[in-house]
Amino acid sequence: MTNPISDIEKADVILVTGSNTTETHPVISSAIKRAAKFGGKGLIVIDPREITLKQYATLKMAPRPGGDIAWINGMIHVILKEGLQAKEYILDRTEGFDAMAEAVAPFTPEYVEKITGIPGNTLVEAARLYAGAEKGSILYCMGITQHINGTNAVKSLANLAMVCGNLGIEGGGVNPLRGQNNVQGACDMGGLPDVYPGYRKVHDESHAQTMEKAWGVTGLSRTPGITATDMVDAAIDGTLKALYVIGENPLVSEADLNHTEKGFHNLEFLVVQDIFMTETAQAANVVLPALCFAEKEGTFTNTERRVQRVRKAVDGPEGVPADWEIVCDLARRMGVPMEFKSAEAIFTELAAVTPAFSGLSYKRIEKEGIPWPCPTADHPGTPRLHVGSFAKGKGTFFPIEWTPPAEVTDAEYPLALTTGRVLYHYHTGTMTRKSKGLNERSPECFVEMAGSDAKNLGLSDGTLATVTSRRGNIKARVKVSRRMHKGTVFIPFHFAEAAANRLTNAKLDPDSKIPEFKVCAVRIGSAPEARG
Repeated sequence: MTNPISDIEKADVILVTGSNTTETHPVISSAIKRAAKFGGKGLIVIDPREITLKQYATLKMAPRPGGDIAWINGMIHVILKEGLQAKEYILDRTEGFDAMAEAVAPFTPEYVEKITGIPGNTLVEAARLYAGAEKGSILYCMGITQHINGTNAVKSLANLAMVCGNLGIEGGGVNPLRGQNNVQGACDMGGLPDVYPGYRKVHDESHAQTMEKAWGVTGLSRTPGITATDMVDAAIDGTLKALYVIGENPLVSEADLNHTEKGFHNLEFLVVQDIFMTETAQAANVVLPALCFAEKEGTFTNTERRVQRVRKAVDGPEGVPADWEIVCDLARRMGVPMEFKSAEAIFTELAAVTPAFSGLSYKRIEKEGIPWPCPTADHPGTPRLHVGSFAKGKGTFFPIEWTPPAEVTDAEYPLALTTGRVLYHYHTGTMTRKSKGLNERSPECFVEMAGSDAKNLGLSDGTLATVTSRRGNIKARVKVSRRMHKGTVFIPFHFAEAAANRLTNAKLDPDSKIPEFKVCAVRIGSAPEARG
């Protein structure tokens, strides 16, 4: 997040898109609801479903899945046409405005309505509400990013924020809500194929030399590695022979699971390190047991970039080492001496070689976490990014064109499927589905659809249906709901026995390499009759 969570309630208007916040980030949703209900703040909620947060909204919109860039460009179009932009901010603090303005020129309310289904007058009202606020906060999640144009959608949101002068101010910002605990920390630590810790690119010679000096080695590769999705293709074509999976369950979470399973079955060697015997672990040649968060020392970094201490609260199973100990032991056996004595020692090395973390230490975060960047030992941390100026100097506007989803509906597959989570389960259900109480609340997979769609298909609430895409099929219980709009259906992805990702499309965003989880074309029929 560019801004701290506390800034949400300091905003005059909050725009939430691609986030079913009450079910996926319930703590943050409480701040949003307080701001709207008791603080009198404007709330714009954009989601294909009638999610609970819309009950608190000043204004709501329901675009067809895959239409995000169109409505964002449309809002900017209206703002520029009506002269509502922050002219001085744009002039002083940004670059590339003219090219961006030219790109949004075709996105009239009428054109956006054809693409998204959002009524033109509603789009105009949303643009005026956001641009008319002194401080506007944008919150988004994977409903924005998990598309083939997800990177461009995020850039479009940045365009919208800069047009209104809402970056680098209290109560403003473009704020991604991270999808898993400590995913922010994992990325910060270099858990991506193209960066060292602190997001320093591996192909940058100066960064590579810094790490070589710190580690006492030479010849570190300047070539980025491959992403998880690309690993599946590499396993299928035989160029990837072995895979080491830590704390992930890709045989439920990856898009186009039939394709993923083919890749995993073609591996010569699979190692899984996890706290439970997941579906992926069951396919492994070797399973390495690990400790959960409450059984080990370390740090987590939350969605607002705040680095926080995690302390051991209980003893883990006898003989089970911490994750870092397993990795160090494995490295030693492969000829690389990793002689760390503690998690703190690793963190100390991180601070020594990573400018954004140079001022951090266990002592400094003993009682309260600190948000990075924190470059020196006397620096208080950076709760808000881009205050006064952008990290790169001037903020860059990008001219973004809308592109349709990789797969659109047609006569054979007439419904648009979007996927997500429910309040009672987390990700692939590795932990939550072992809880009796949570399983009682949410016992099985369902396909949520509008009553008109169910009626047209001869289906009723509670009946078993087969949902089929071009990649596979699953059986799920029909849930007729007023939350859904005609033509769009929703399936949660927590249930391995009816995995929504057997249906989803593995087509990738060319920049982020994220699959298009959030929209694909399906057909639905009663379970005994539907085609597989």
